[in-house]
Amino acid sequence: MVRNFTSSYESLAAGSLGDELREFHQQAQREHPTDLRAFTNSYLAGRSLAPSDVILIHLKTGARTSETLGIPSIQAVDAVEADPTVRQWLAAPPTRSVALATTIGGRPSELVGAPIVAGQQVVGTFIATTDLSAFVAERRRVLALSIAEAAVALLAGVTSTFFLLRRLLRTVGRITTTAEEIGSASLDQRLGDQGSDDEVGELARTFDAMLERVQTAMTAQRRLLSDVSHQLRTPLTVARGHLEVLERTGIDDPDQVRETVDLVIDELDHTRALVERLTMLGRAMEPDFLAPQPVELQPFLAELHEAVRVLAPRTFLLPPAPDLLLNVDAAKLRGAILNLIDNAVRATTTGDDIALVAAVDGRDGSLRLSVEDSGPGIPESQRAAVLRRFARPGARDADGSGLGLAIVKAVAEAHGGSIAVGESDLGGASVTVVLPATRILATRSA
Repeated sequence: MVRNFTSSYESLAAGSLGDELREFHQQAQREHPTDLRAFTNSYLAGRSLAPSDVILIHLKTGARTSETLGIPSIQAVDAVEADPTVRQWLAAPPTRSVALATTIGGRPSELVGAPIVAGQQVVGTFIATTDLSAFVAERRRVLALSIAEAAVALLAGVTSTFFLLRRLLRTVGRITTTAEEIGSASLDQRLGDQGSDDEVGELARTFDAMLERVQTAMTAQRRLLSDVSHQLRTPLTVARGHLEVLERTGIDDPDQVRETVDLVIDELDHTRALVERLTMLGRAMEPDFLAPQPVELQPFLAELHEAVRVLAPRTFLLPPAPDLLLNVDAAKLRGAILNLIDNAVRATTTGDDIALVAAVDGRDGSLRLSVEDSGPGIPESQRAAVLRRFARPGARDADGSGLGLAIVKAVAEAHGGSIAVGESDLGGASVTVVLPATRILATRSA
């Protein structure tokens, strides 16, 4: 900024002196003087200059004419004549107009020199100067203000950066401390609200959200491991007990050996089925659990209805379904519905009805796939419990693992949907897999 200011006032001073030169030339061209000395005296007498300006005109006739207006003493003219550049121009006029910044009489000045031409001949030298001391003082003031502004800006920047870094490093330090506490299994630690909506606050909120997900996942993992160990302990204990009894008492009795072997195999089959279901639940949490593809709803339900008709002596119903094209994992969805049908078979007796109902919810466009039965139903107080792993409230058989509805719930949620338990129009229970409207690719008919 200081450099621009210096250039601007030097240009302004040079322009003002150049105006004097152009005025001299224009007046000479208008009057065509025969006596150049008389014309020069007349010109200088008619000029009104600023106190800091000096005009010096030197004629090659041997006589030198000079005039200073607004200068209180002749020392100003003497100082100009003493300048080396001016002396050079007085001895030999410049070939063209020249403007330069110099020091005259110890004062910064702008100097302009130009040849005086008459009849294609150089007859003298026009010299003009102006004192730039006021501009230099103004430049110093601008420089001081610029330095002060820069210092204030630097101080403000350093101060704000200090407080920002201090706050950021404090938050990072709290994150580090919290991470160390998490490493020692203290998952209930949180950074809390940082009182701002900037990047630091967003970092703290994201970190807390991550901790919440980690704690939820680890809590679910501990609960699953506890449930699994409890469920696997029983069949393994039963099998081991019968083998120990067989070893002590009846190892030579073929009937007892056969009975024990059959019981142990039955318990191992139950354990294998339990492990397979647990594996399915574990995979449901993986990103690539689903392999969705276009599936036509009506053929899908018709094939499913045909497959379950031989499961048990029940009346399997398939009401008309909407003609839709879905984007689902057909194998996973088929397994989930078969789980619901298997539960319905276990909850009913010979001659009861089991219906596979499909309908589009007019409120949100979701698809509801329901398995309804005419059995005893599920009391409202037990509907939430039946969705938990290994929970079997009110179960009528002893062979179930309590994982069927948990698997159905996992499949539904993997599709972005949910599971609902309610009452059936047939008088029993209704368990519904709700698929979001985004899973419907096309509607074939109204």
